This record gives sequence, structure tokens and C-alpha cells, in this order.
Amino acid sequence: MIIEQALLQVKAGQSDQFVAAMRKAKSLISVQSGFQSIEVRPSVDSLDLYLLLVKWDNVESHRDGFRQSPEYKEWRALLHDFYDPMPSVTYFGETIFS
Repeated sequence: MIIEQALLQVKAGQSDQFVAAMRKAKSLISVQSGFQSIEVRPSVDSLDLYLLLVKWDNVESHRDGFRQSPEYKEWRALLHDFYDPMPSVTYFGETIFS
């Protein structure tokens, strides 16, 4: 299992619309092969900043599966106009604690 992480900086004043769009977009990602779960958490310190955490079976499920799917085109159309700047994605492996 891996975790995809991204910090999503939403354009000022667009958080309500972003949250509504993210709720719609959840159904696009949750049907993907290798998808496990998604969390989107608002920052307590910075307005319009969100933490995206998606659990996948492996990196390929995200990069070669979801990102190449027709659903990703819809995801991008729903969400990408909200970001400034565009977020970068980082992948994390298994926990070092048990």
C-alpha cells in the first residue's frame, strides 16, 4: 500500500465550490482499480489550503491506472481550475512503525 499526498492550494474565495466539486469527484476515483481510500482535510492554519491523501495498492494504480482513465479527465475538469499553483504529488510507502 502507498499513500499519494498533495497540498491543494485553492484560489481565494473558492473553497465552498471546491468542496462541492471534490464531493462529486470522489465517485470518479473510488471506482478505480487499486483504490483504497481518500481523505481531503482543510488546513487549520491557512485558508483555502487542503491536504489530499489517497491510499492505493501501488503507485501504478494511480499513475498508470487512474491518471490514464476517462474518469481522470472528468476529475481534472472538475478540480484543476481551483488550484493556484498546480499541486505536485508525492508517494509514500509503508509506515516505519508497526
